[in-house]
Amino acid sequence: MTASTVSAASDGTVMTAVSADERTHRHPQQDEGSHRDPQVDPLAALRTSQDPPWDVYLTGTVFLDVIFTGLDSAPVRGTESWARGMGSSPGGVANMATALARLGLRTSLAAAFGDDHYGDYCWDALARGEGIDLTPSRTVPGWHSPVTVSMAYEGERTMVSHGHEPPPEEPSPDCPPRARAAVASLTPGVRAPWIAQAAARGTRIFADVGWDDTGAWDLAGLADLAHCEAFLPNAEEAMRYTGAGCPRAAAHALTEHVPLAVVTLGAEGAYAVDRRTGESAEVPAIAVEALDPTGAGDVFVAGFVTGTLAGWPLADRLAFAGLTAALSVQEFGGSLSAPGWSEIATWWRKVQSVEGQDPTALRRYAFLADLVPDEPVRPWPLRRAVPTIGFRRPA
Repeated sequence: MTASTVSAASDGTVMTAVSADERTHRHPQQDEGSHRDPQVDPLAALRTSQDPPWDVYLTGTVFLDVIFTGLDSAPVRGTESWARGMGSSPGGVANMATALARLGLRTSLAAAFGDDHYGDYCWDALARGEGIDLTPSRTVPGWHSPVTVSMAYEGERTMVSHGHEPPPEEPSPDCPPRARAAVASLTPGVRAPWIAQAAARGTRIFADVGWDDTGAWDLAGLADLAHCEAFLPNAEEAMRYTGAGCPRAAAHALTEHVPLAVVTLGAEGAYAVDRRTGESAEVPAIAVEALDPTGAGDVFVAGFVTGTLAGWPLADRLAFAGLTAALSVQEFGGSLSAPGWSEIATWWRKVQSVEGQDPTALRRYAFLADLVPDEPVRPWPLRRAVPTIGFRRPA
């Protein structure tokens, strides 16, 4: 991929961006011990000796993702389709955890891991590869790792998953660790006791939600929303839950139930409303030539959480979240496609040098100038999704 990409600033002006291959050289996979980039700490100015040990806490199930890209069309029954690209990486809640860790947040994950080679690979990739705390996590004896096969084509994806439910006590611990924030995935009609526990200890809860298979779309069924600071559904989910006729009206309606509502608008970007300040903001998406959209929503949430904890203005948080998501879809996989600060810095430097760049559009991302290093960030070979797991080492 070498083609330029295009985005629009908040006033509709056009901004020319750069593609993944134009950003920086990266190794496809790194040996053990490759941790997140230590050069940028977005919360450095806020840290004190009284801080909780973790910036963000998450819980959920880790999948082994196998991703096929380069398909010309959706698979057709009775035929064989060949993919031009393939990658394997940790998935599920690992998508969000990795995205947060790569943005410099101290991340703790409580998850069930399979007692198999897939589970070993995912544990190693997250703990040693990304520096994520897995103290609350555990390996479940005799339980095999859930697996998702994702096929990406025409900007869309089709997934097939398989797995056995973990024991009832997995994966959440009895009491979540202290953290500045937590990201929760709400389930209609189901309470997660850890959410109320964490909120009572001062943890700021950011929530998303999946598709309501019951068809009820009743906000009363999302009981844990009462403990949340922010809710980040997509446009369709927001409209169904509120009955609003457009996503922006839905965002305003959601603030009757949660202080901060962020509605993702797909190719149009995102819209947010903060009930406490009365502020609203909308930032268009950065249009990119997507290789694999897996995990882009998780990366968006991670970017927004980072900006919120750092105290950035609402529009900057939306812009940063959209940028990180746009960079992620130009790589294989969900978790290992997440960008780090070295990629963000290189994107910012290169986008300013594009001939004919609109200055108004550049100002939308000017807040990055105070975050990324003035000098080029040292090469940081991120782990990336690769076709196979665990080459044998030479004798």
